[in-house]
Parts: sequence; C-alpha cells; structure tokens
Amino acid sequence: MPPEFPWPALDGVLPVWTGSGFRGDEASASVLNYDAAQSGWSESLTDLHEGAAAEGTHPIDVASRQRARAALKRHLRVPPSAAVVLEAGCSSGYLLAELLQDWPQSLIIGSDFIEGPLQRLARRFPQLPLLRFDLTKCPLPSMSVDAAVLLNVLEHIEDDRAALTQVFRVLKPGGVAVIEVPAGPGLFDAYDKHLQHFRRYRLSDLSRLMRAVGFTVTDGSHLGCFVYPGFALVKRRNRRLLSAPAHVQEQLVQQNIRASGGAGGMLGVVMAAEAWLGRWIRYPVGIRCVVTGIKPRG
Repeated sequence: MPPEFPWPALDGVLPVWTGSGFRGDEASASVLNYDAAQSGWSESLTDLHEGAAAEGTHPIDVASRQRARAALKRHLRVPPSAAVVLEAGCSSGYLLAELLQDWPQSLIIGSDFIEGPLQRLARRFPQLPLLRFDLTKCPLPSMSVDAAVLLNVLEHIEDDRAALTQVFRVLKPGGVAVIEVPAGPGLFDAYDKHLQHFRRYRLSDLSRLMRAVGFTVTDGSHLGCFVYPGFALVKRRNRRLLSAPAHVQEQLVQQNIRASGGAGGMLGVVMAAEAWLGRWIRYPVGIRCVVTGIKPRG
C-alpha cells in the first residue's frame, strides 16, 4: 500500500483518497481543484505540443523523461513503499505512467495548472491522485514530499524563484528536486514566445537560483548537446519571427517539433549515445538545462 498523505483541505473539507478518487463530506472528485492564478500555459498549447510531438514519443522528450527517472533512482533514499513523488506540470502524464512502473509501491502525485489534461488523466489513471494548483502558492503541507520533478515548467512561471521556494518547502529533508528548463537566453525566439515562455536559462543561473532557495546542487548538465549546433541555427533564424502574427508562430512551433522528430530513429540513436556518455561527463551546452538538487538534512 502507498504511504498515507496529509491532503490539504479544500473549501474547509479534508479530502480522503480512496485509491480511485477523492471523497469529501458529501461529494467525490477525481481531481482536487485548488485556486490557480494566471499561468504561462493553456490547454490549447498542451494539445498543440502533444499533437506535434507524436504523443510523447519525440526522442528528446523520451530522453528527458529517462534522465529524470535515472536521477530519482540515483538520489532518492527512501524505501519504495514509503516514497511520495510529485510531478508538477504533469501535462498529458507520460512521465507519470513511467513513474508508476518505476515506483509501483510509492505514492505518485500528478499536478498541473490546467484542468482539462488532468481530467483526461484521471480517466486513464484512476489510481493516481491528481491536483490542480498554482505552484507559486502550492497548497501541499511542508515537508510532505520525498521527490519533485519539474520538466519544462519553470519557464512558464513569471516568478520562478517563488515556485522553487515552494518546491523546497514541501520536500522533506533529504528530498530530491529534478528540474529541467530550456537552455540559452540568447536563443529565445518565436517558438518560445508562442509557447508562453518567460525566459530561457543558463545552467549557471538555474544552479544559482536553486542554491539561493536552499538546495544543494548535486548534478548539473545539458540535454541535447549533440544536436545543439543545428538547434541553435534554427533558433537564431526563428528570432526574425518574434513579431509575427500568432498563427504564423503556431505553424512554426508545429514545423519545428515535427522536423526534429522527423529525423526518425537517427535522433533516438544520437540521444541514446549522449545519455550513455553523460554518465561520465557533463555537457557544456545543449537545448535544455537539467539540474538535480537535494534539500539538506538538519
């Protein structure tokens, strides 16, 4: 049985997780829906990205999830039957499904700002507790979570420090945070603008931000180093469309995702080779920054 969890009250009622939904005093719900303010994301953008990315099978997204899973296995020092793992920004749930395979006895919690994908996830994975909330005002109790994974989430939050501060707060001492964000501030283009990114990051800046809120940074590297030269060329070319109409930018997003995924098995081979070498080296550049932080004990 997964560990018990102190679910935060909703409208003055303490929810009870039944194993296939939440029960209140008189009503039941598949998703706990807390207050959520403005966000740099929307349901239409979820559909756009997931549709163009071939439902989570894009080689770069696959490599991203594999890296996050490996980081949890390496750093999470909790018995599988006692672990509580939160994915913030779970979107269509591809990582959640894999976490269920990796940690079948643990409590895996999915959260997002957008309700539509969460409701679809609830139908696909009724055994998963799902919550909707604003990460900068996270309702979860302090020191209640053993690990938190945020893949391409912080760039959509204007106050990224506030969001990381909340992640640090809800983690238990010794808890693990796995963070991934787009790399390269100078590569911000029409693609980023249309996907409502507030920024792209330098690895050093993300590591510094995590240390500033209290984390000990244990790992920091880049994802997509081997494809970076071509990626950077495309991003710089796309910058000329920063002022283009929204429908032009949407077409650009679809074209860029499909073009990179259209490399077929070759891109998968390249990403697999990068992951293998990445066990021994840190990559100085890439298309995404990836950092693992630990909340100190005591």
